[in-house]
Amino acid sequence: MSATQTAYDAIRHMIVTGELRPGTKLKIESLKEILQTGASPIREALSLLTSEQLVERLDQRGFRTAPVSQQNFNEILKLRCALEDMALRESISNADDQWEEDLVLAHHRMSRTDSKDIPLFEERHKSFHMSLLANCRSPILLHYCHQLYDLNVRYRYLAGRSQNYGKRDVKREHQDILEAAVARDVALASERLLDHYQQTGEFLRQSALVPTS
Repeated sequence: MSATQTAYDAIRHMIVTGELRPGTKLKIESLKEILQTGASPIREALSLLTSEQLVERLDQRGFRTAPVSQQNFNEILKLRCALEDMALRESISNADDQWEEDLVLAHHRMSRTDSKDIPLFEERHKSFHMSLLANCRSPILLHYCHQLYDLNVRYRYLAGRSQNYGKRDVKREHQDILEAAVARDVALASERLLDHYQQTGEFLRQSALVPTS
């Protein structure tokens, strides 16, 4: 793995999980010390992350982590619902035995993972959601779904800090989505998936965990 890729993965992880808070100035010297690498790989990694909307380039002043806001979250949620709805419908329409087996396995692995093991749970949670869409046969659409998922994860970490978030039966929500998808019920699977996302969005709006500016 190249130095740039290593730096990219590390910085991206710190941003998505909130270790680097929204709006944090990203100082090259500080990152060099943390990551034990040179300035060039870090600059290249930050440029890549800028294209993913996780980092902002400041005119003549370096970089900072992308800020969060209610408006930004609403846009991410709106786009995610629209694109994943399209991908899910196409994926189920193209359903075959291999897709179903992969989906059931992804759900099984996620459901057996302790949610307190955050890195592993996040990996398997994303695998389940992307497995739902995997059979849409549209690489460009899948690329944008992956990117929007990752942008949304930052906000889910905010939601996850509230004790009230635990009152949702997220495991049941995932099971219901799986059952509708396996049954090839396009309309029901779509309804359950979008409701799953909207519940998180509504929670964020009510709890004011996302700043308005």
